[in-house]
Amino acid sequence: MPDLLWDDHVAWLLDPSDGSCLPDVYVADTTVADWQAVLDLVVEQRWAFEYSEGEAVLPLPRAATVLSRPAGAECPNLRVWPDPEVCAIFRFLGEEQVDFDVDLRELQGQERLDVLCGFLAAIGRRLGKSVPMYFEGDTREPFLGYDIAADRVRLLWTAPGAGERDG
Repeated sequence: MPDLLWDDHVAWLLDPSDGSCLPDVYVADTTVADWQAVLDLVVEQRWAFEYSEGEAVLPLPRAATVLSRPAGAECPNLRVWPDPEVCAIFRFLGEEQVDFDVDLRELQGQERLDVLCGFLAAIGRRLGKSVPMYFEGDTREPFLGYDIAADRVRLLWTAPGAGERDG
């Protein structure tokens, strides 16, 4: 059974029509070893990926190499496709946080939602940490994510007034 049901739970949350298309995913309190665990997971799962620095596409380096780049160097990107139609873009901003975003336009429907849930769960299980997803540019309150305690992806937010509809 899926962690989340598209029609019952998240279609309204993952609606890209409001112009906010790139929710942010942050795994806090990480280390270089955690970043390396994510890179190893990408390779082990045989997910398609592309590592780049600026315009140059390069072989996937070790996390320690990427995170020790000189000050002022361009921020590398790692594009990961857990499914040919779903891409996550990791940015190596610092070792203390694994961060990436996904495009809501690629996450429409139950099948793609299941891909996202599996991807978040794989990362969370590998790191032993929750993997929250936030509205683009707003890290105050996550709206869904992998919950390590529940060992599943679940909704973490409800729309204001949602509990008042039945009343």
